[in-house]
Amino acid sequence: MDAILSKGSLATLATVATVLQFLTGTVICNRYIRKKSTGDTSAFPFISGFLSCFMWLKYGVLTEESTVMLVNFIGSALFFSYTVVFFIFCVNKREVIRQMMLISCIILSATFYTMFEQDAEKSIRIIGLLCCCLAVLFFASPLTMLAHVIRTQNTDSLPFPIIVASFFVCFLWTAYGVLIGDRFIQVPNLLGGILAGIQLTLYVIYPKQKASSSGGPRYSPLVSENPIL
Repeated sequence: MDAILSKGSLATLATVATVLQFLTGTVICNRYIRKKSTGDTSAFPFISGFLSCFMWLKYGVLTEESTVMLVNFIGSALFFSYTVVFFIFCVNKREVIRQMMLISCIILSATFYTMFEQDAEKSIRIIGLLCCCLAVLFFASPLTMLAHVIRTQNTDSLPFPIIVASFFVCFLWTAYGVLIGDRFIQVPNLLGGILAGIQLTLYVIYPKQKASSSGGPRYSPLVSENPIL
C-alpha cells in the first residue's frame, strides 16, 4: 500500500510540475498575440516540443503508463496550440510548414512501425530509444553555451527560475522511472537533471551580476524549455 501511495503521489507531483512547465508557452504566445507578430523568433521550440510530447505519448500507450500518457497528451495539445498561434502571426510561414512536414514524417514513420511490428517488446525498445535520443538532443544543445559562461565568468545568461524548475521536474521523473523500473524514463531525465545541476553549480561559482544602467548583451538561456516528458 505504501508503494502504491508513493507511486501515486510521485506521479501527481511529476504531472503537475511538468504541465506547469508546459504552460510557460502561454506567456510567449500571449506576447505574440499582443504584438500580432512573432518577430525574429523560431517556431522550432514549439514544434520540437510537440514532437517530443507526441512520441512520449506513444511510448506511454505502448507501455500502458497512464501518467506518461496523461502528461504528454496535455503537452501535445498545448504545443500544437502554441505552434498554431505562432503560424498565424509569423511572416515566414513556409519555414514553419517545412518543419511541421519534417516532424510529421517522423511521427508517421513511428506510427506505421508500431502498427506493423508484431513484437510488442521490440516496439517499446525502439520507440523508447527514439524518445531518449530526442530528449538527449534537447538537453545537449545548451551545452554549446557553457564554454561562453565559463570563459566570461558571467552567469547573466542563466535563467535561474527555469533551471530550478527543470532540475525539479527531471528529479521527479527520474525518481518515477526508478520506481516503475523504466530505464527509458530514468536515463534522459537523469542527464537533464545533471545538466541543470551543472548550471546551478556555475551559478554558485559565478554569481549572477546586476544589470548595468547602460544595459549589456543578452544571451540565450542555457536550459532548453522543451521538456523531456
